[in-house]
Amino acid sequence: MASPGIVEIERKYDVDEDTPVPALHELPGVSRVEQPVEHQLEAVYYDTEDLVLASRRITLRRRTGGSDAGWHLKLPEDGGRREFHEPLGEDSEDVPAPLLQLVRVHVRERNLVPVARLQTRRVVHSLRGANDVLLADMSDDHVQARSLGPEPASTRWREWEIELVDGHQDLLDAGEALFAGAGVQPAGHGSKLARALGDRVLPAAPQPPQPKRKGSAGAVMLGYLDQQVRVLKEQDPLVRLDAPDSVHQMRLATRRLRSALATHRRLLQADVTDRLRSELRWLGHVLGAARDAAVMQQRLAGMLAREDATLVLGPVSRRLDIDFGQSYRDARAAVLRALDQDRYFRLLDALDALLADPPLTPQASKPAGKVIPKLVRRDMKRLKRAVKAAGGVPAGEKDPDPLLHEARKCAKRLRYAAEAAAPVAPRHADRLEAASHEVQDILGAHQDSVVARQLLRRLGAESLSLGENGFTYGRLHALEQEGAAESVKRFRQAWKKFPPAVLKK
Repeated sequence: MASPGIVEIERKYDVDEDTPVPALHELPGVSRVEQPVEHQLEAVYYDTEDLVLASRRITLRRRTGGSDAGWHLKLPEDGGRREFHEPLGEDSEDVPAPLLQLVRVHVRERNLVPVARLQTRRVVHSLRGANDVLLADMSDDHVQARSLGPEPASTRWREWEIELVDGHQDLLDAGEALFAGAGVQPAGHGSKLARALGDRVLPAAPQPPQPKRKGSAGAVMLGYLDQQVRVLKEQDPLVRLDAPDSVHQMRLATRRLRSALATHRRLLQADVTDRLRSELRWLGHVLGAARDAAVMQQRLAGMLAREDATLVLGPVSRRLDIDFGQSYRDARAAVLRALDQDRYFRLLDALDALLADPPLTPQASKPAGKVIPKLVRRDMKRLKRAVKAAGGVPAGEKDPDPLLHEARKCAKRLRYAAEAAAPVAPRHADRLEAASHEVQDILGAHQDSVVARQLLRRLGAESLSLGENGFTYGRLHALEQEGAAESVKRFRQAWKKFPPAVLKK
């Protein structure tokens, strides 16, 4: 697994060959500028033959020379880029597996090949502040680049780069003003690779649809689908890094996609939506196992921490850590295996194809204001039927838990339908989304209690065979039972004030 990486915050400038370096010590907060240090750098950039990474502002290179020789991967992040490093290794063309994993969502099973070679004479000016803190490095680069594409080409240029280390954004702004005073303007390219590639045509990065209230129903649907596909792809490398909440966010995107395809199924050809929903169900199930194990461990650990110490008999905390820890590790391993399967890559291909050339039905071309509200009302009717079924079970005749779980799933689908409908009627859609979310959360807590009670019953039975005291498991089970009953009461109260599924302009 790759390291979490570091966020790179820098600015680049195009510079003429004879432009002198300005007085960097005049920048605010800079107490001294170290003697310049010169490095000879050579970097080979890797990409697919059709430059999929470059089209997404991702760079992958192997660099020798300088203080940070090795493999470098840079991924866009919140206006900057997050950089990941790996050692050079013995094979000069074998991309390190930890870095390859972080771009698999884009390259899938395509090969990564050299696309450009750069030789750089770099002169580094380190800017020091109070207490000799390293604020930033200003690099004066003389670059000779060669594109390695079908029509190789060479080019030369000079550029300045100022990168924050422990300094603040104000230093970058002051540097830009200082450079502007010397007639130096921000670079017209985002990276050295972009400039080295020259006239090579990058594949057009998909542009998100812009749904409008007076537009078509298909545009509203595609805008929502596009948003969720982007989230899914953004979370892929974070899941591989085991970043906090990443599995949950990727699972949510999967659920939203599947739900939206169900709600808007009449706007797309059925054979396409059916296949996608089936594959999204598979991916969501794999992600769900890891997510549920983490949630359940946190839930029971929290309950145990709130208990009086005199009521905790036996090694309950250790037993929970062992049981859920192993469950999470097994589930996470299954997630990582799934993300490297052809099945997952084919799902990504299918989602890309859907957005690039959507198989729309004639109804998708109709006005969104007429079509979308009807689809939302249909999901509202599903929820009403589920709630009625859950509330009409005579005491002792049938287990109501599965029916409440079904109501939760219907509330979730209505919530996502309302989210997607926001361009049509923002105010009403937001109100409906909030109400559905509340019901979903309440019934979600109830379902968590159902699962927790099953686990506690199992752990309590196992404790006897281990010669341990099962009292605490039974007590936690009773508390969960009481909490579930309270959730049902809260659900009934929330349902009484549930708004109608009316979306008005």
